[in-house]
Amino acid sequence: MQVASAKDNNPKTRDMDFYGVIREIWEVDYYKFRVPLFKCDWVESSKGIKVDELGFTLVKLNRLGHSNDPFVLATHVKQVFYIEDPLDTDWSVVVRCLDRDYEGTLADEESDQIEVEHQPFIPTMPSVDTFDDLVGHQPSIHIRDGNEGIWIDN
Repeated sequence: MQVASAKDNNPKTRDMDFYGVIREIWEVDYYKFRVPLFKCDWVESSKGIKVDELGFTLVKLNRLGHSNDPFVLATHVKQVFYIEDPLDTDWSVVVRCLDRDYEGTLADEESDQIEVEHQPFIPTMPSVDTFDDLVGHQPSIHIRDGNEGIWIDN
């Protein structure tokens, strides 16, 4: 339930979304565990957020609110990004990202079967054609066919 103050006669019992921009990332160390926190500049909920006729959520990032409560647990947020509205540059369209759940996505028996493809590690630098090789009219795999170019002598 969202209550604005002790005198609030109209508490809301639905989910409320808050939009903001992360300004600082903190890590609180409790000796046995650590808790990541985000310090955010929050958009004012009443006049800084709207939904247009197509169902897009728009925010006015320069209209800040909730300044007494800038911190949020990192586990309580979802990543979004903002695109400036081409019709009204004061507003930005909220674009939600897909959730990526890295913890608990695989059962233990599946985690033993994961294969990661990677390039083999080579401890030396690969050979590269030098400019001297190109002047000697030796073919090079780094030049496209049909592009003669212009050689400039200094």
